[in-house]
Amino acid sequence: MNNNNFRKSGLALAMAAAMGASAGADAAIELYSEAGTRFSVDGYFNAFYVNRDDKLNDVRNSDVKMGFLPNTIGFNFSKEMGDLTLGGRSSFWTTINDSLQSPTDTAIDVRQFYATVDGSFGQVLIGKDFGLYARSNIFLDEILMGFGSPGAATGVSFGNIRTGYPYPNPSAQITYRTPDMGGLNVAVGIFEPANTTPGAESEQSAPRFEAEVAYAADLNGVALTGWVNGRHQSSENSTTEVDSQGLGYGLKASVAGFSLAASGFTSEGDVPVLISDAALASEEDADGYLVQGSYTLGANRFVVSYGETDSDQGNFETENTSVAAFHNVNSNFKLVAEYNMFEQTTKSTGADAAEFDTLALGAVITF
Repeated sequence: MNNNNFRKSGLALAMAAAMGASAGADAAIELYSEAGTRFSVDGYFNAFYVNRDDKLNDVRNSDVKMGFLPNTIGFNFSKEMGDLTLGGRSSFWTTINDSLQSPTDTAIDVRQFYATVDGSFGQVLIGKDFGLYARSNIFLDEILMGFGSPGAATGVSFGNIRTGYPYPNPSAQITYRTPDMGGLNVAVGIFEPANTTPGAESEQSAPRFEAEVAYAADLNGVALTGWVNGRHQSSENSTTEVDSQGLGYGLKASVAGFSLAASGFTSEGDVPVLISDAALASEEDADGYLVQGSYTLGANRFVVSYGETDSDQGNFETENTSVAAFHNVNSNFKLVAEYNMFEQTTKSTGADAAEFDTLALGAVITF
């Protein structure tokens, strides 16, 4: 399979970050490779036993659910055409959390459906893929293959979304990526803008702009990765104009089995969960950060994670603490144990809005 295409996919980045540097290259099964044409498939399957203590309502529940990353199957192709390589990816993401609400009608969504053109100039991607703003913040999260904080009412877990970073929405886009320049990589793109001012004469006269600059280097045995990403868009109607913009950043250092990472974001005119077609009353601020440490010993990786988000726009403050252990049975089979403590308060009143302690025990299989 063409590495340039696969390593750009969200699932590949997630697997490479959480399972080791070689995972992105080894995860897919190549089904066809002949005369410069390649086709491959990759998959991600997981399930967790979840025991959650709702301290505010004095309720404890046991569930069997998926983790932060949904179950996924992806198809990848590439074809060499002279000086160009044409490629593409489609991936289908499914939940197991609706097994009693929709017993035979499991929800499936498509978060990636794009084509790529690679050459000496770099790569152009057209279609639907994860955004660039907050992309590395989430894909380099040490508990990406774990469970994380409680999320939507359907039981979907949020990892550290809204407790350290926002979600890089899969969006229609045209994105350009430079070739690797000695560890420096730059991506810039135009995206479908969100209508944050629905009403009379609502318009978005320009696309949403997103970009990310990332740099990776090895300094005397210390592996360093740093990144900065951002987003800007405007929406207006006959009475209101809302400018939405955000800046994300982070740094990760690894040496001799130890890894330390710190990331953060700041935004205006944006509820720091995801950007969507929904009215925003103002351009108020939000910010957050995530700090993590991990230690890898043989087949085991141990993680401590803490994140916070403070949002005027969303009128909440959150904090999330996780301790987790990951054990690689082999390169495609992982066991996970995680304990998560999440708290949320209403910023305007200081009242407690949520307090959950969650034990999650799960297994992850990839191919």
